[in-house]
Amino acid sequence: MSQHHEVAGHVTTRSLRQMKVDGEKIASLTAYDASFARVLDEAGIDFILVGDSLGMVVQGHTTTIPVTMDEMVYHTRLVSRGIKRALLMADMPFMSYASGEACLRNAARLMKEGGAEMVKLEWGELEIDMVARLTECGIPVCAHLGLTPQAVHKFGGYRVQGREEAAARKMKEDALALEQAGADVLLLECVPTALAAEITAAAAVPVIGIGAGPQVDGQILVLYDILDIAPGKRTRFSKNYMVGADSIHVAIGNYVREVKTVSFPAAEHAFT
Repeated sequence: MSQHHEVAGHVTTRSLRQMKVDGEKIASLTAYDASFARVLDEAGIDFILVGDSLGMVVQGHTTTIPVTMDEMVYHTRLVSRGIKRALLMADMPFMSYASGEACLRNAARLMKEGGAEMVKLEWGELEIDMVARLTECGIPVCAHLGLTPQAVHKFGGYRVQGREEAAARKMKEDALALEQAGADVLLLECVPTALAAEITAAAAVPVIGIGAGPQVDGQILVLYDILDIAPGKRTRFSKNYMVGADSIHVAIGNYVREVKTVSFPAAEHAFT
């Protein structure tokens, strides 16, 4: 059993839901190795996502699509060794849940081999059935809606989702259907602030935003973005926390504080 499962005060799916009820904002970041996981854990991050973003910020790809299941298991296992308090979530990579059998097999690998406590799936027409099946098997699920990077070629680029009335209505319906199917967390990426607020108010489960404004239950960003070491131009919804910080520890602590006090995200990090 992984060490972080044995520590009192460890964040669980129940903890996250209680934080939503209590109005306490949830702070989360990505991580890909044990050392950074330990720093995030000590800074008070509530959950850590081993994101398939590692394909871009660690491996140097231009999208997340090349990331393999073996790589996700490997990085999740590394991160699990650095955690005592935070809940550990891991991405299901591209095409790892294209069928029910593959979905269950690969989610089980992330939990049994990697030590994940929740898996994240990007929204597609098959996802409701997948969420329901994973839930039946006792696997906690985060459902990712809005801009889903694995579908970047389908979208034709990285674009804000849900601005049109029909698209907004469909996203709200999908979010509630995913919750009904058993999703424990919803994640909204690049979604207009007003739409994200409506979904958050309607959902009983925590709603985490990345480029979804301040009226969600919590925030997540890519670690390398907030440390200003990711290649290329920083996304609008992120922030360089190394500015004014004399160490990585301080920068991450400042991020946690700003999320908890709703100082982040500000208007310039959100979409209308």
